[in-house]
Amino acid sequence: MRSHLQVIAIVCFVVIPFWVWSKPNSTVGINRTGRINCSIIQTLDSLKHLSTPFSHPVSIDQGPYPAYPDLVYEVKIAAIDNLSPIAFDYNELVKRYIDIYSIERREQVSQMLGLAQLYFPLFDELLDKYQLPLELKYLAVVESALNPLAVSTSGAVGLWQFKINTGRMFDLEVNSYIDERMDPVRSTEASCLYLKYLYRIFNDWHLVMAAYNTGPGVVRNAISRSGGETNFWKLYDHLPESAQNYVPAFIAATYIMQNADAHNITSTKPIAQYLETDTVVVKGPVTFQAIAQHTNTPIDLLRFLNPIYRRGIVPENENGNYIRLPISKVPKYIEKEKDILNTIPSHLNFHDILAKAGSTENRVEITHSVQPGDYLHKIAVKYNCTIDDINIWNPNMNSDLAIGQQVKLWVDKQTYDMIKQPNIGL
Repeated sequence: MRSHLQVIAIVCFVVIPFWVWSKPNSTVGINRTGRINCSIIQTLDSLKHLSTPFSHPVSIDQGPYPAYPDLVYEVKIAAIDNLSPIAFDYNELVKRYIDIYSIERREQVSQMLGLAQLYFPLFDELLDKYQLPLELKYLAVVESALNPLAVSTSGAVGLWQFKINTGRMFDLEVNSYIDERMDPVRSTEASCLYLKYLYRIFNDWHLVMAAYNTGPGVVRNAISRSGGETNFWKLYDHLPESAQNYVPAFIAATYIMQNADAHNITSTKPIAQYLETDTVVVKGPVTFQAIAQHTNTPIDLLRFLNPIYRRGIVPENENGNYIRLPISKVPKYIEKEKDILNTIPSHLNFHDILAKAGSTENRVEITHSVQPGDYLHKIAVKYNCTIDDINIWNPNMNSDLAIGQQVKLWVDKQTYDMIKQPNIGL
């Protein structure tokens, strides 16, 4: 039988939610001192520019939005806690992030629910393989907002936000053509191995999360400064701000992803679900342009499904590389495979291709103003050029872009005409 507390909570949740009128704004996560931490918010906001994976535009619900008494949140989170080896606590810090997800960033939660249909089956499969709590999949919500193209200001990339040296600890290959930190399968496996390693050190999932965010040395130092305290909430004031916000954000993200319907947040339909995509072995060097042309697949969708390839090039590999395609495109690829592979003459290697970077022939000069969430790969895809082109056209530019920064580009006539058409943006 249900307890009196559960019955009261169910009544509050189902029968008497109260409504608040609030629109998304720029308010960001706060810690106990009231200091602002915006890294998680910036990650969420980067989704505004990730339109390709969705088959319908993301619409913003202007409210009013349902909200509930603290008792309801406490009981719903306790229900998650009962089914997980991870401690799920409720307090004012968790509530602050629930407000961010359920009120201030509703549009992004809708997008993440769609992206979850693509990635959560993969995460569940690998977490189960390594005998890890399945709730750890929600770490990727906090880390990258489920954006496989996410790049942080500190250089961490991909769904699980690996920096280059951490990635190399788990044999993630990074070179001029391939970045396995951005491969959903390889990076998820690496994340599982890292989480298991951290749990062997701390034997507490909250401390594991803090260490995943800041590094195990930082958490060890915090424990030492506190006199040996290992409870996250008691250790809280000894941790850096990013780690302080990380665990409350994880608990709130888990809550909202499991209870989005109670807040009238619906999933934005993605173009493809996990079971609607498949991989194809690539037997030689090819470019995304050739694959897109012969399979009639948008090049930005290829980039989204295959973020591992940094330059839009699948390099030659004696063991074969692979690409992920919508299942509906796989037969076309197989049919046109010979034509696709023959688009690069045998005497022409990728160094020759890259040597052509920066050409302005038959192109029109424009200026792009950097927007929140922009990074070089995204700009290159948007304007049908390459990162090498951008670096040649802007020789003194740093890869860490600043909002409002002006980037010089040369675009082909078709791209230029699309930019200039009213109400049509790339």
